[in-house]
Amino acid sequence: MAHHSFVPTTYHRTLGPHEPALVIAPGDSVTTQTVDARGCDRDEQQVTDPGNPMTGPFFVEGAQPGDTLVVVFEQIVPNRRRGITSPRIAANVLEPGFRVRHADDIDECVWEIDAQSQTARMVAPDSSLSSIALPVEPMLGCFGVAPSGGQAISTATSSTHGGNMDYRRFAPGATVYFPVFEPGALFFLGDGHALQGDGEIVGTGIEISMDVSFHVEVVRDHPISWPRAEDAEYLMTVGNARPLDQCVQHATSEMVRWLEEDYRLEPLVAHSLLGQRVEYDVGNVFDPAYTMVCKIRRRLVEQLSTGAAAG
Repeated sequence: MAHHSFVPTTYHRTLGPHEPALVIAPGDSVTTQTVDARGCDRDEQQVTDPGNPMTGPFFVEGAQPGDTLVVVFEQIVPNRRRGITSPRIAANVLEPGFRVRHADDIDECVWEIDAQSQTARMVAPDSSLSSIALPVEPMLGCFGVAPSGGQAISTATSSTHGGNMDYRRFAPGATVYFPVFEPGALFFLGDGHALQGDGEIVGTGIEISMDVSFHVEVVRDHPISWPRAEDAEYLMTVGNARPLDQCVQHATSEMVRWLEEDYRLEPLVAHSLLGQRVEYDVGNVFDPAYTMVCKIRRRLVEQLSTGAAAG
Protein backbone atom coordinates (compact mmCIF):
# COMPACT_ATOMS: atom_id res chain seq x y z
CA MET A 1 0.00 0.00 0.00
CA ALA A 2 1.38 3.38 -1.03
CA HIS A 3 0.55 7.00 -0.31
CA HIS A 4 0.44 9.43 -3.24
CA SER A 5 0.63 13.22 -3.07
CA PHE A 6 -0.90 14.41 -6.32
CA VAL A 7 -1.00 18.01 -7.56
CA PRO A 8 -3.37 18.32 -10.53
CA THR A 9 -2.46 20.38 -13.58
CA THR A 10 -5.42 19.49 -15.81
CA TYR A 11 -9.12 19.13 -15.01
CA HIS A 12 -12.19 17.63 -16.69
CA ARG A 13 -15.80 18.82 -16.92
CA THR A 14 -17.02 15.38 -17.94
CA LEU A 15 -16.68 12.03 -16.26
CA GLY A 16 -15.56 9.61 -18.92
CA PRO A 17 -12.73 7.59 -20.45
CA HIS A 18 -10.07 10.30 -20.12
CA GLU A 19 -6.35 9.57 -19.86
CA PRO A 20 -5.47 8.65 -16.26
CA ALA A 21 -3.93 11.44 -14.21
CA LEU A 22 -2.45 8.92 -11.76
CA VAL A 23 -2.32 5.13 -11.48
CA ILE A 24 -2.96 3.76 -8.00
CA ALA A 25 -3.52 0.31 -6.50
CA PRO A 26 -6.19 -1.05 -4.16
CA GLY A 27 -5.25 -0.06 -0.64
CA ASP A 28 -3.42 3.08 -1.76
CA SER A 29 -4.21 6.49 -0.33
CA VAL A 30 -4.10 9.83 -2.14
CA THR A 31 -3.77 13.41 -0.94
CA THR A 32 -4.75 15.93 -3.59
CA GLN A 33 -6.48 19.24 -4.28
CA THR A 34 -9.67 20.30 -6.01
CA VAL A 35 -10.60 23.62 -7.56
CA ASP A 36 -14.01 25.17 -6.92
CA ALA A 37 -16.99 24.95 -9.28
CA ARG A 38 -15.76 28.05 -11.11
CA GLY A 39 -12.30 26.64 -11.70
CA CYS A 40 -10.53 28.70 -9.02
CA ASP A 41 -7.73 27.24 -6.92
CA ARG A 42 -6.53 27.81 -3.35
CA ASP A 43 -5.13 31.22 -4.34
CA GLU A 44 -8.51 32.20 -5.89
CA GLN A 45 -6.87 32.14 -9.30
CA GLN A 46 -8.93 30.72 -12.15
CA VAL A 47 -6.80 27.87 -13.51
CA THR A 48 -9.43 26.09 -15.64
CA ASP A 49 -12.85 26.64 -17.18
CA PRO A 50 -15.89 26.79 -14.86
CA GLY A 51 -18.47 24.04 -14.55
CA ASN A 52 -17.45 21.67 -11.73
CA PRO A 53 -13.97 20.83 -13.07
CA MET A 54 -12.77 17.49 -11.73
CA THR A 55 -9.41 16.33 -10.40
CA GLY A 56 -8.40 12.96 -11.88
CA PRO A 57 -9.15 10.47 -13.16
CA PHE A 58 -7.40 8.02 -10.88
CA PHE A 59 -6.87 4.62 -12.54
CA VAL A 60 -7.21 1.84 -9.96
CA GLU A 61 -5.15 -1.17 -10.97
CA GLY A 62 -7.14 -4.36 -11.37
CA ALA A 63 -10.59 -2.78 -11.24
CA GLN A 64 -12.77 -4.26 -13.98
CA PRO A 65 -16.40 -3.98 -15.08
CA GLY A 66 -18.51 -5.99 -12.67
CA ASP A 67 -16.40 -4.98 -9.67
CA THR A 68 -17.27 -2.37 -7.04
CA LEU A 69 -14.94 0.55 -6.33
CA VAL A 70 -14.73 1.56 -2.67
CA VAL A 71 -13.68 5.15 -1.85
CA VAL A 72 -13.11 6.22 1.75
CA PHE A 73 -12.93 9.99 2.35
CA GLU A 74 -10.45 10.64 5.13
CA GLN A 75 -10.16 14.44 4.93
CA ILE A 76 -12.04 17.17 3.04
CA VAL A 77 -10.70 20.55 4.15
CA PRO A 78 -11.27 24.03 2.65
CA ASN A 79 -7.87 25.42 1.69
CA ARG A 80 -8.68 29.13 1.41
CA ARG A 81 -10.60 31.80 3.32
CA ARG A 82 -13.32 32.81 0.84
CA GLY A 83 -16.16 30.96 -0.80
CA ILE A 84 -18.98 32.00 -3.13
CA THR A 85 -22.71 31.23 -3.26
CA SER A 86 -25.60 32.15 -5.51
CA PRO A 87 -28.06 34.61 -3.89
CA ARG A 88 -31.35 33.17 -5.23
CA ILE A 89 -33.34 29.99 -4.79
CA ALA A 90 -33.63 28.27 -8.15
CA ALA A 91 -36.82 28.91 -10.10
CA ASN A 92 -37.69 25.18 -10.28
CA VAL A 93 -37.67 24.98 -6.47
CA LEU A 94 -40.27 27.77 -6.12
CA GLU A 95 -43.86 28.03 -7.28
CA PRO A 96 -44.30 29.21 -10.88
CA GLY A 97 -44.51 32.98 -10.88
CA PHE A 98 -43.04 33.41 -7.39
CA ARG A 99 -41.39 36.84 -7.36
CA VAL A 100 -37.89 37.08 -5.95
CA ARG A 101 -37.81 40.40 -4.12
CA HIS A 102 -34.13 41.14 -3.63
CA ALA A 103 -32.14 43.28 -6.04
CA ASP A 104 -31.41 41.94 -9.50
CA ASP A 105 -27.88 43.36 -9.39
CA ILE A 106 -26.74 40.94 -6.65
CA ASP A 107 -24.92 38.22 -8.58
CA GLU A 108 -23.14 36.39 -5.77
CA CYS A 109 -22.61 36.24 -2.03
CA VAL A 110 -19.13 36.06 -0.52
CA TRP A 111 -18.45 33.99 2.60
CA GLU A 112 -15.42 34.07 4.85
CA ILE A 113 -14.26 30.72 6.19
CA ASP A 114 -12.60 30.76 9.61
CA ALA A 115 -10.36 27.70 9.88
CA GLN A 116 -9.83 28.14 13.62
CA SER A 117 -13.49 28.34 14.63
CA GLN A 118 -14.65 26.14 11.73
CA THR A 119 -17.35 28.60 10.79
CA ALA A 120 -18.58 30.46 7.72
CA ARG A 121 -19.91 34.02 7.69
CA MET A 122 -21.47 35.91 4.78
CA VAL A 123 -19.44 39.13 4.37
CA ALA A 124 -20.87 40.50 1.12
CA PRO A 125 -23.38 41.86 0.53
CA ASP A 126 -23.75 43.05 4.11
CA SER A 127 -27.00 41.91 5.74
CA SER A 128 -28.36 40.65 9.05
CA LEU A 129 -27.07 37.21 8.06
CA SER A 130 -23.55 38.65 8.36
CA SER A 131 -23.98 38.67 12.14
CA ILE A 132 -24.30 34.88 12.31
CA ALA A 133 -21.44 32.38 12.03
CA LEU A 134 -22.57 29.02 10.62
CA PRO A 135 -20.62 25.82 11.40
CA VAL A 136 -18.87 24.51 8.29
CA GLU A 137 -19.66 20.98 7.09
CA PRO A 138 -17.17 20.30 4.25
CA MET A 139 -18.31 17.90 1.54
CA LEU A 140 -17.77 17.05 -2.12
CA GLY A 141 -20.66 17.78 -4.46
CA CYS A 142 -19.45 15.95 -7.55
CA PHE A 143 -17.42 12.77 -7.83
CA GLY A 144 -17.68 9.32 -9.36
CA VAL A 145 -16.35 6.93 -11.97
CA ALA A 146 -16.36 6.77 -15.76
CA PRO A 147 -19.87 5.82 -16.97
CA SER A 148 -20.80 2.77 -19.01
CA GLY A 149 -20.50 2.46 -22.77
CA GLY A 150 -17.53 4.81 -23.17
CA GLN A 151 -19.72 7.82 -22.40
CA ALA A 152 -18.39 11.17 -21.20
CA ILE A 153 -21.15 12.71 -19.05
CA SER A 154 -21.21 16.34 -17.94
CA THR A 155 -20.29 17.20 -14.36
CA ALA A 156 -23.55 19.19 -14.26
CA THR A 157 -25.57 15.99 -13.81
CA SER A 158 -25.50 12.49 -12.32
CA SER A 159 -26.47 8.88 -12.98
CA THR A 160 -25.40 5.35 -12.04
CA HIS A 161 -21.74 6.40 -12.14
CA GLY A 162 -22.21 9.13 -9.51
CA GLY A 163 -21.50 12.66 -10.70
CA ASN A 164 -23.06 15.88 -9.43
CA MET A 165 -25.12 14.50 -6.53
CA ASP A 166 -24.54 17.34 -4.01
CA TYR A 167 -25.41 15.25 -0.97
CA ARG A 168 -24.26 16.72 2.32
CA ARG A 169 -23.33 13.41 4.00
CA PHE A 170 -20.60 12.84 1.39
CA ALA A 171 -18.24 14.20 4.00
CA PRO A 172 -15.08 13.09 5.83
CA GLY A 173 -15.60 9.61 7.23
CA ALA A 174 -17.98 8.50 4.47
CA THR A 175 -17.31 5.37 2.45
CA VAL A 176 -18.85 5.43 -1.03
CA TYR A 177 -19.30 2.46 -3.38
CA PHE A 178 -19.51 2.73 -7.18
CA PRO A 179 -20.19 0.21 -9.92
CA VAL A 180 -17.14 -0.17 -12.16
CA PHE A 181 -17.90 0.28 -15.87
CA GLU A 182 -14.43 0.85 -17.36
CA PRO A 183 -11.07 -0.84 -16.68
CA GLY A 184 -9.41 1.00 -13.80
CA ALA A 185 -12.77 2.53 -12.76
CA LEU A 186 -11.38 6.06 -13.50
CA PHE A 187 -12.32 7.93 -10.34
CA PHE A 188 -12.88 11.72 -10.43
CA LEU A 189 -13.59 14.22 -7.64
CA GLY A 190 -14.28 17.93 -7.17
CA ASP A 191 -16.95 20.58 -6.48
CA GLY A 192 -16.11 21.18 -2.83
CA HIS A 193 -18.62 22.92 -0.55
CA ALA A 194 -17.73 24.35 2.85
CA LEU A 195 -21.44 24.18 3.68
CA GLN A 196 -24.65 23.32 1.83
CA GLY A 197 -28.26 22.74 2.76
CA ASP A 198 -30.32 19.82 1.46
CA GLY A 199 -31.12 20.00 -2.23
CA GLU A 200 -28.52 22.66 -3.16
CA ILE A 201 -31.60 24.81 -3.77
CA VAL A 202 -29.73 27.98 -4.79
CA GLY A 203 -27.64 25.97 -7.26
CA THR A 204 -24.50 26.18 -5.10
CA GLY A 205 -23.12 25.34 -1.71
CA ILE A 206 -20.39 27.61 -0.40
CA GLU A 207 -18.17 26.90 -3.39
CA ILE A 208 -14.53 26.56 -2.41
CA SER A 209 -11.33 24.69 -3.24
CA MET A 210 -10.35 21.75 -1.04
CA ASP A 211 -7.51 19.60 0.20
CA VAL A 212 -8.76 16.00 0.02
CA SER A 213 -7.38 12.69 1.27
CA PHE A 214 -8.96 9.36 0.36
CA HIS A 215 -8.10 5.72 -0.11
CA VAL A 216 -9.52 3.07 -2.41
CA GLU A 217 -10.32 -0.63 -2.38
CA VAL A 218 -11.89 -2.94 -4.98
CA VAL A 219 -14.50 -5.62 -4.33
CA ARG A 220 -14.01 -8.17 -7.10
CA ASP A 221 -16.93 -9.65 -9.03
CA HIS A 222 -19.50 -7.77 -6.97
CA PRO A 223 -21.68 -5.66 -9.28
CA ILE A 224 -23.98 -3.01 -7.86
CA SER A 225 -26.50 -0.92 -9.77
CA TRP A 226 -26.34 2.50 -8.08
CA PRO A 227 -23.93 4.29 -5.75
CA ARG A 228 -24.00 3.18 -2.14
CA ALA A 229 -22.47 4.79 0.94
CA GLU A 230 -22.07 4.35 4.65
CA ASP A 231 -20.81 6.31 7.62
CA ALA A 232 -20.81 5.70 11.35
CA GLU A 233 -24.59 6.13 11.55
CA TYR A 234 -26.25 5.14 8.28
CA LEU A 235 -26.28 2.86 5.26
CA MET A 236 -27.26 4.94 2.21
CA THR A 237 -28.19 4.27 -1.41
CA VAL A 238 -28.46 6.88 -4.15
CA GLY A 239 -30.87 7.33 -7.04
CA ASN A 240 -30.14 9.97 -9.69
CA ALA A 241 -32.87 10.73 -12.24
CA ARG A 242 -35.92 12.81 -13.12
CA PRO A 243 -38.71 12.89 -12.09
CA LEU A 244 -38.17 12.70 -8.35
CA ASP A 245 -40.26 9.55 -7.94
CA GLN A 246 -37.85 7.70 -10.23
CA CYS A 247 -34.99 8.70 -7.91
CA VAL A 248 -36.93 7.20 -5.01
CA GLN A 249 -37.45 3.98 -6.95
CA HIS A 250 -33.75 3.61 -7.83
CA ALA A 251 -32.53 4.41 -4.31
CA THR A 252 -35.07 2.16 -2.59
CA SER A 253 -34.50 -0.77 -4.94
CA GLU A 254 -30.75 -0.53 -4.41
CA MET A 255 -31.23 -0.54 -0.63
CA VAL A 256 -33.41 -3.66 -0.82
CA ARG A 257 -30.74 -5.38 -2.93
CA TRP A 258 -28.04 -4.39 -0.43
CA LEU A 259 -29.98 -5.64 2.60
CA GLU A 260 -31.01 -8.92 1.00
CA GLU A 261 -27.81 -9.80 -0.86
CA ASP A 262 -25.01 -8.46 1.36
CA TYR A 263 -26.65 -8.44 4.80
CA ARG A 264 -28.69 -11.58 4.06
CA LEU A 265 -31.94 -10.25 5.42
CA GLU A 266 -35.04 -12.16 4.40
CA PRO A 267 -37.25 -10.18 1.98
CA LEU A 268 -40.00 -9.88 4.60
CA VAL A 269 -37.49 -8.47 7.09
CA ALA A 270 -35.88 -6.07 4.62
CA HIS A 271 -39.20 -4.71 3.37
CA SER A 272 -40.72 -4.43 6.85
CA LEU A 273 -37.65 -2.75 8.34
CA LEU A 274 -37.58 -0.17 5.56
CA GLY A 275 -41.33 0.29 5.79
CA GLN A 276 -41.08 1.44 9.40
CA ARG A 277 -37.60 2.94 9.76
CA VAL A 278 -36.44 4.16 6.32
CA GLU A 279 -35.35 7.79 6.00
CA TYR A 280 -35.00 9.81 2.78
CA ASP A 281 -32.73 12.77 2.12
CA VAL A 282 -32.83 15.07 -0.88
CA GLY A 283 -29.45 15.44 -2.55
CA ASN A 284 -29.76 17.74 -5.57
CA VAL A 285 -32.99 19.27 -6.91
CA PHE A 286 -31.31 21.90 -9.10
CA ASP A 287 -29.53 19.87 -11.78
CA PRO A 288 -30.86 17.95 -14.81
CA ALA A 289 -30.97 14.76 -12.71
CA TYR A 290 -32.32 14.96 -9.18
CA THR A 291 -30.71 12.96 -6.36
CA MET A 292 -32.57 11.08 -3.65
CA VAL A 293 -30.87 9.12 -0.87
CA CYS A 294 -32.51 6.19 0.88
CA LYS A 295 -30.96 5.55 4.31
CA ILE A 296 -31.35 3.24 7.26
CA ARG A 297 -29.57 3.24 10.59
CA ARG A 298 -26.78 0.69 10.34
CA ARG A 299 -27.10 -0.54 13.95
CA LEU A 300 -30.57 -1.89 13.13
CA VAL A 301 -29.30 -3.69 10.05
CA GLU A 302 -26.28 -5.10 11.86
CA GLN A 303 -28.45 -6.43 14.68
CA LEU A 304 -30.69 -8.21 12.21
CA SER A 305 -27.80 -9.39 10.05
CA THR A 306 -26.11 -10.98 13.08
CA GLY A 307 -29.31 -12.80 13.85
CA ALA A 308 -29.66 -13.96 10.23
CA ALA A 309 -26.09 -15.28 10.22
CA ALA A 310 -26.62 -17.11 13.51
CA GLY A 311 -29.78 -18.71 12.15
